Amino acid sequence: MKIAVVDYGMGNLRSVSKAIEHVAPQAEVLVTADPGRIASADKVVVPGQGAMRDCMRQLAESGAREAVIDAAREKPFLGICIGLQMLFEHGEEGDTMGLGLLPGDVPRFRVPGLKIPHMGWNEVAQARPHPLWADIDDDSRFYFVHSYYPAPRDASLTAATAQYGQPFTCAIARDNIFAVQFHPEKSQSAGLQLLSNFVRWRP
Repeated sequence: MKIAVVDYGMGNLRSVSKAIEHVAPQAEVLVTADPGRIASADKVVVPGQGAMRDCMRQLAESGAREAVIDAAREKPFLGICIGLQMLFEHGEEGDTMGLGLLPGDVPRFRVPGLKIPHMGWNEVAQARPHPLWADIDDDSRFYFVHSYYPAPRDASLTAATAQYGQPFTCAIARDNIFAVQFHPEKSQSAGLQLLSNFVRWRP
């Protein structure tokens, strides 16, 4: 099995690739921006951190943009942090257009009295069963670092929610796509279980 971790210069690539290698020692994990290698992979992971405008620009400049779009349409796809946010139509940060694969926006937190970015461990409430939640207890804690969050227009996309002064969507799922606002590669046993579930997932 080949798993491509998309390198467009903005992701937490080493932590993500090492975590996947840990749960899938039999897999070939490719850290790459090469469209051909992304297209030939069996599964694709798009991590990301930083500003959405910079991430979208870097994704286009790397040559990986169309390969990522194709992967999100055709094969098991895991988005992490910005890798989730870029799936939507529009990000408030820098008034940035996303890939437009999912209906909705990415607004900034506006919660009086709470620090932005939202940083630390939060309980994640599973909205519905999904293969990537296998062997993960509901309300398990995952690690977050973000100032913006996904606001899907289609409520059926929401696979989990968290609370930070308000409830917000922190995981989405549709067909072959699963994406999370938190960082499974930094979330100890629950995060490793989610990555292991992704490796085994056959949507």
